[in-house]
Amino acid sequence: MQSYDVNTLLQKGKDLALQKVTVNGWVRAFRSNRFIALNDGSTLKNIQIVVDFENFDENLIKQITTAASLRVQGEVVESQGKGQEIEIIAKDIKILGIANSDDVQETILQPKAHTLEKLREQAHLRFRTNLFAAIMRVRNSLMFAIHKFYNEKGFVYINTPIITGSDAEGAGEMFRVTNLDLDHIPRDEEGKIDFSKDFFGKSTNLTVSGQLEGEAAAMGLGKIYTFGPTFRAENSNTTRHLAEFWMIEPEMAFYDLDQNMDLAEEFLKYVITYAMEHCKDDLEFLTERFDKEQKQKPAEERSDLGLMERLNYVLKNKFVRLSYTEAIEILKESKPNKKGKFKYPIEGWGADLQSEHERYLVEKHFKMPVILFDYPQEIKAFYMRLNDDGKTVRAMDVLFPGIGEIIGGSQREERLEVLDQRIAQFGIDQEEIWWYRDTRRFGSVPHAGFGLGLERLVLFVTGMSNIRDVIPFPRYPKSAGF
Repeated sequence: MQSYDVNTLLQKGKDLALQKVTVNGWVRAFRSNRFIALNDGSTLKNIQIVVDFENFDENLIKQITTAASLRVQGEVVESQGKGQEIEIIAKDIKILGIANSDDVQETILQPKAHTLEKLREQAHLRFRTNLFAAIMRVRNSLMFAIHKFYNEKGFVYINTPIITGSDAEGAGEMFRVTNLDLDHIPRDEEGKIDFSKDFFGKSTNLTVSGQLEGEAAAMGLGKIYTFGPTFRAENSNTTRHLAEFWMIEPEMAFYDLDQNMDLAEEFLKYVITYAMEHCKDDLEFLTERFDKEQKQKPAEERSDLGLMERLNYVLKNKFVRLSYTEAIEILKESKPNKKGKFKYPIEGWGADLQSEHERYLVEKHFKMPVILFDYPQEIKAFYMRLNDDGKTVRAMDVLFPGIGEIIGGSQREERLEVLDQRIAQFGIDQEEIWWYRDTRRFGSVPHAGFGLGLERLVLFVTGMSNIRDVIPFPRYPKSAGF
């Protein structure tokens, strides 16, 4: 007897009529001791199992409760009810795992609406909810599309270290890695921690980015990308920050900033299109949720676009390319700035743009995605190429509606003498990144790259408002419980 997942059964529909099949899943509902809604996580939709009470033992029927797991063998027939094309007449039911009804009442498996906060408290169970299952399937499609895109473009996939001795961002917000006995920390003559006694013989941390190692790989392989976990020890409890998240970071030898921007735009449109084509049911469900959530918000906080409109907005528009200097002038002269509506007023050139400024440019001024470039060198990282004006660097940020920055990148500084000046300005020890400097000593070339936080992308595509709800087990201050 052929075994099918629920999604395949529903897709084949009437083509399987009168065939005997096996299906496994968890009980979502059991109505009138006759109709079981069974779901196995392969799709948002359930398959209906019809049970003839007289053909089954009463004790078995009593064990068919919400959240119990079953293996059902039966015959596929055309459904007589509304809402489904086919159903299965059960011939044999095996209980794989029971679920006590009283216990279920205390969990999010109880079939009723639950708050997102409640779902986070039971993160180990939220995969069984429609909402979280839909988000995870969209996330999966985006991850597959990312690999597909770069494979088709001839990029080499590189695994960069999770444990590192360098701080790629220069922010210092890193998690230390050590196997020292914290009750008996070795000290040197100056009373400082003696890291020569540590596992690696030096101070090491969890990585904030695979970029520096990615650059080294690109200097031999041409075009590479990394896709792995990164860590920021930023004590932030906002809806946009996680302590552990996944980053996609392509690095391309012989690319300048314009080519970098071209690739970023093509990449984003490709992966969003893929998710829209392969997650139609999930995105339809998430769209309904998005619309309901928007109606509950104050008028000034509501999105002008529905979820699918927002996605199409990105796909159908050419991204505006705007220098930081031009953006500052637009923001300085904008009504929100002049009327004091911005939380962070723009007073002049040199300001570090906030999400409210980025969203104004995208959603109000241009009404299409924006790529900002040529930022002041003081607010960007040491590795970004210095422009001839001596004031700005070849940085770029891609800005999306509802979310602000979704990609950050730059053309990298390939000139050793200029890189050394920037390293000195940032107070970085040259000896710590001697190997990175070597990539400029032996056949340096113009090159560029960018970083995209996967969770930020999933947040945008699913319409969710909190980044903790688009990763399986979120890590944030005071929370590492699963």
